[in-house]
Amino acid sequence: MRRNCVCALHQGCWQVMVAYARQQFHADRRSCVPDSPFDDYLDLVEAARELGIHPQSLRRLIKQKRVPAVLFAGKYLIERDKLEMFKANYDPRPGRKPLRRLI
Repeated sequence: MRRNCVCALHQGCWQVMVAYARQQFHADRRSCVPDSPFDDYLDLVEAARELGIHPQSLRRLIKQKRVPAVLFAGKYLIERDKLEMFKANYDPRPGRKPLRRLI
């Protein structure tokens, strides 16, 4: 079934209008979805990536109580604001260099 196009630009006008209507519908639906309470939190891997360190190093800092974190459902969650405060004062020192073996 062919639809009559009101404008003389092209025959695909109807498809363009339908695509635009779908896009607006989905945009309106996305704006109705409430924000998640977890948007302000990063998991261990994301926070470690943000700091530029290994996740195991960040886990050690959490256990030393140097980085505030919450254990939720078996995963550590770190608030973005607190991570930024820690990042401002954090001085990453490289680990120990391996000892050379004497032959």
